[in-house]
Amino acid sequence: MKLVKWLCGVGFLMVLASNIWTISRWSEGRGVYDDVCYLRQAHLFQQFGLDGLNTDIKRDDDHYLANKLKEIRYPEWNVVSRIPCHMWMAKTNKYAIQYPPGTGFALALFPAGFQVIPLYAAANLMIFGFALLALYRAREPASVALAAVFGLAALYLMINPAKASYSVPPTMMACALAGWLTAKAFVDGSRHRLVLITLIGLLIGLAVNFRLPNLFLAAGYCLYLAGAFLLARNRETFLQGAAFGVACLIGMAPTLISNAINAGSPLSTTYGPDDVVSPGLNAGILWRYFIDVQFTLLAIAAAWTTWLWRFNQGRGRQVAILLAVNLVVNLIFFMTHPVFTPYYIIPIDMFSLWTLLFATLKLRGEAAADRSGVLQPAKA
Repeated sequence: MKLVKWLCGVGFLMVLASNIWTISRWSEGRGVYDDVCYLRQAHLFQQFGLDGLNTDIKRDDDHYLANKLKEIRYPEWNVVSRIPCHMWMAKTNKYAIQYPPGTGFALALFPAGFQVIPLYAAANLMIFGFALLALYRAREPASVALAAVFGLAALYLMINPAKASYSVPPTMMACALAGWLTAKAFVDGSRHRLVLITLIGLLIGLAVNFRLPNLFLAAGYCLYLAGAFLLARNRETFLQGAAFGVACLIGMAPTLISNAINAGSPLSTTYGPDDVVSPGLNAGILWRYFIDVQFTLLAIAAAWTTWLWRFNQGRGRQVAILLAVNLVVNLIFFMTHPVFTPYYIIPIDMFSLWTLLFATLKLRGEAAADRSGVLQPAKA
């Protein structure tokens, strides 16, 4: 078993090295409008510090955005009303970036001109670390095989579809960490569940700063914790729900502040009309999801959640309920959203799958230990 784990670890390392080699050849000027806007947000943070939350187009006094648009040959680089991913905010009289500030802040941690490569490399290293952790926690052959296949797939996803948007790598990191903490809180039997739930709430809140729809990752937690309180009506369940909610709000604070500065209210969106139209089913959108790898991952997560419910009692079922609610809420939202991208449902996929992986490894490890204990003869 130890040799097999070492070989799997070497396999992870080879995929990681391949990913980083691929990433090292990427260009920050690939002609994608979203990229330019994320880099402009990073530039604002580097130029103004926290005041970079104010993304008013008038602040482009050094012509950073104009030059970036010229680089990608955008024809209307000097027409303010046509600048990509900037929306008119009537309340504040501004053209502001529509995206929340988290991705720009993450990019701003690295030197200008060399921001995308280190962000993706850091995300790959973190996913590599969680893949090794899962491999370490595997206690029997089937679990080792599961951890190996999962780790290789998770690392592959850090190139495709992660390359589609700069918001994906930090979201992937948040999902892996939140998934591990969720399994630890509900399956490992930790006495520090309140602390873990608080950390998960904070992580999901922080993830909202990368992509607003990441807020739906909290749906399962909100309904599960609310239900637990209504059933138990005790101090423990109340504190867990309150701590999760408060921590989530604290994590979201940068986006709420950004909304207040740019849109005039913490609850006003900076997104354009295409993203805030009334939901409705669209056969074309549904089909594009159905044939995409995102839907395959979602189907695996749903089947795995069903297995966790049917073949495990107690702790396993708690996780299954939470994840099932999360999957249903996210599925309804994205299937009725009028826009398709190759990464929209990746966060709920990966949050669910990381949780399921660590929960399964823990439960199978306990079962294997019990079987081993039964088979071993008692000492005289």
